[in-house]
Amino acid sequence: MEDTIQLRDGNQIPSDGFGVFLIPDEMVVEPVCAAIRLGYRHIDTASIYRNERGVGQAIRDSGIDREDLFITTKVWNDAQGQTQTRQSCLDSLEKLQTPYLDCLLIHWPAPSRGLFLETWEEMIALRGDGLVRSIGVSNFHQEHLETIIQATGEIPVINQIECHPWLQQNNLRQYHTSLGIVTESWSPLARGQLLEEPTLQSIAKKYQCSTAQIILAWHHHIGNLPVAKSVNPTRIKQNLDNKITLDEHDLKLIQSLEKGRRIGPDPCTMS
Repeated sequence: MEDTIQLRDGNQIPSDGFGVFLIPDEMVVEPVCAAIRLGYRHIDTASIYRNERGVGQAIRDSGIDREDLFITTKVWNDAQGQTQTRQSCLDSLEKLQTPYLDCLLIHWPAPSRGLFLETWEEMIALRGDGLVRSIGVSNFHQEHLETIIQATGEIPVINQIECHPWLQQNNLRQYHTSLGIVTESWSPLARGQLLEEPTLQSIAKKYQCSTAQIILAWHHHIGNLPVAKSVNPTRIKQNLDNKITLDEHDLKLIQSLEKGRRIGPDPCTMS
């Protein structure tokens, strides 16, 4: 069983997530079952991934009690707003075949739509109705967080953001820490591009482990919760076995890789 992180609402979340982005519904059951068998207890999906039914099937096939798993999904941009957000949640529950979600996130602020505050208010209501245990956001900048917090007094437990050695998000992570928000990293390996980074390969050679393990260990060191993806059981197992203690020299080398380079969209323009 994985280590866990205490969320600000009192719930616990496993400290490593297994992601299913771009895994088709008809192919997702096997890797999710493998991830659960190998030790993952935190599965991260989204309505826009269109694989919630397969994830739900994997959960049922895994043989693990539902209470021992942590399932996250997300409200897509075109489902923002009070009525649409509630329906999105109900649709996800039906596809996943679960009576509750461990965590529901707003996938993107989509500021041009002007609905993320209304969406946040409805998510608070969904939690009050017992359909969701924890609520958070994804891809929010500080100004987006300030908008929902100032309007509702409700601080998200998580902000899932693009974060990796090329995009370390230091200012935003410090803001999270000041409010007790967990920084969850999507694309923690920069969609695999960082595996070819010579500095990281050199550090991996020193510790006699994979480059991915070094990157994921760095995420843990700086307090991030990484959501990694693979369909290869060997790599799935390696990714979970990331509790490596990096020395200060290596941490400084990784810090020097900051480029401000995004792999995904800018949250201010994503609609």
